[in-house]
Amino acid sequence: MAYGLATCEPCKAYDPVLEETAARFPNVKVGKAKMHVPGRCREIKRTHSFETYPTTHLFSKGKLLLTREGQIEAAELAALIADHLSP
Repeated sequence: MAYGLATCEPCKAYDPVLEETAARFPNVKVGKAKMHVPGRCREIKRTHSFETYPTTHLFSKGKLLLTREGQIEAAELAALIADHLSP
């Protein structure tokens, strides 16, 4: 039996937005949970449910502040970070 990795094209398309955001906000930790890969991100899968991929979550000190379903543009993500994570 052969196994292949699942792919998520919308998630791949979101990578440039995440890279741009990480460069723009070096003090904000930007990460990507590969929910479509079996065995990965078990704790996130137990804690959160997802209807749409990608889904963006903003956390501060372990607390979920905001969830946005679907891909969002870099400018919107930057605005959300500025509004919710800036001191």
